Amino acid sequence: MARGLGSRLRAGDGQGLTPDQQKIAESGVKALVPVIGRKTLLDFTIERLIEAELSEICLVIGPEHDIIRTHCRNMGHMISFAVQSEAKGTADAVLAASDFVGDDDFIAINSDNLYAVNDLIRLREAGKQGLVAFDRKSLISESNIPADRIKAFADVIVDGTNLRKILEKPEVPMEEGFVSMNLWSFGPRIFEACRSIEPSVRGEYEITAAVNHAITEMSEEFTVITSSHPVLDLSNKSDISELTELLARI
Repeated sequence: MARGLGSRLRAGDGQGLTPDQQKIAESGVKALVPVIGRKTLLDFTIERLIEAELSEICLVIGPEHDIIRTHCRNMGHMISFAVQSEAKGTADAVLAASDFVGDDDFIAINSDNLYAVNDLIRLREAGKQGLVAFDRKSLISESNIPADRIKAFADVIVDGTNLRKILEKPEVPMEEGFVSMNLWSFGPRIFEACRSIEPSVRGEYEITAAVNHAITEMSEEFTVITSSHPVLDLSNKSDISELTELLARI
């Protein structure tokens, strides 16, 4: 999912950024911010997907995002594209890829997060609908994500190894437990759920609402794979320098 408006990324003064980083950041196209030389977060993401044997890749982009198409061509990436005409939320982004997916199972991820290869492999090998749920404390200690930002992430409510409910932007977040970072595996029935939900109070069609609908109204099951691995996040200009430092160690 690479359709976001990048409003938070465009804000701020970008102190310490290179001219190329500043230019892309101000465009709001988070996936193309160079983090190591000219290598972008999207390049790292594609490398990890291929390493996890997820080689059929579709980027959900906006109609104005020719820069992403050009980047993928120039880098030699064999990528498909789906256009989300408006930035109306994560469920709408998933729905935009329905023609690409057809009747297959698929994995959906954020383009502004970098996940551990092992977590991608575990989700693929599970062979069923589910998500990787990340330990809140480990994200704070191992990732580049401030604790205040993590408080806004969706809480994962587990019943054994099954997802019981997911709470988007909870008013009182759990102090401990697991959160979603939008690392999902779905079957094609998720598209029916995405079409069935109403906009949230934020005016967005959210994948969390679609999943909850699939559980309660369609009797769908989602397995929960827990992880304490770090997830690197690019939301603000202030994240870029730390991302560069962390990726340079890998």
